Amino acid sequence: MNVALNLVAMKTIVRKEIVRVLRIWVQTIVPPAITMTLYFIIFGNLIGRRIGTMDGFDYMQYIAPGLIMMSVITNSYGNVVSSFFGAKFGRHLEEMLVSPMSNATIIIGHVAGGVLRGVLVGLLVTIIALFFTKLEVRHPFITISIVLLSSVVFALAGFINAVYAKKFDDISIVPTFVLTPLTYLGGVFYSISLLPDFWQKVSLANPILYMVNAFRYGILGTSDIDIGTAYAILLIFVIVLFTACQQLMHRGVGIRE
Repeated sequence: MNVALNLVAMKTIVRKEIVRVLRIWVQTIVPPAITMTLYFIIFGNLIGRRIGTMDGFDYMQYIAPGLIMMSVITNSYGNVVSSFFGAKFGRHLEEMLVSPMSNATIIIGHVAGGVLRGVLVGLLVTIIALFFTKLEVRHPFITISIVLLSSVVFALAGFINAVYAKKFDDISIVPTFVLTPLTYLGGVFYSISLLPDFWQKVSLANPILYMVNAFRYGILGTSDIDIGTAYAILLIFVIVLFTACQQLMHRGVGIRE
């Protein structure tokens, strides 16, 4: 299949994903917006008054980038895992597999859909954040690139989860027992400089820490980690996860079994 036809196939998948997100917007867009609003009210407004400042910023302002990134991560992941598993469950994935469409096209199309939903929700949460605090983007390139790379990483992770999932319960195991704990321990609500030395070193093993802090640096200009290290980790994850997705599709894991 030539490049032009693969592009048509990819655009079709992306369009399907966009239509799916917008068609069920009450499930895909409204819940994260409400959840983040509650975070701003409870953690930022009520608890933030007692905490005061963190790293020289008002607590509400400090946690805003973390909450935005958290919404991007969870929605990028959730969109791909639910969409691809739905394709498996509904048996229309088989139609894509028997077509001359390449595996890379299937992967990139679904990942692009996840990225678009993540970015869309992230923009909505950013607008909500502006009602509670003031945000000025210090480094636009870093801000945008970190959002895109982070959403790609978790969209690819969601794809892998969907490949292995055999029932609907399987697509909620990783978000509940892995993604949520890592997110809360990823520096969204605090600076790791507040932690004892041992737990600071443990926190450095959490990839979400690098995403949250790099994004916070892009907006506020402050970070607990080196930005170059964050980019390196994100790029490595993108390459490794995309390669893993390609191998799983080639072997037919969870699809031809």
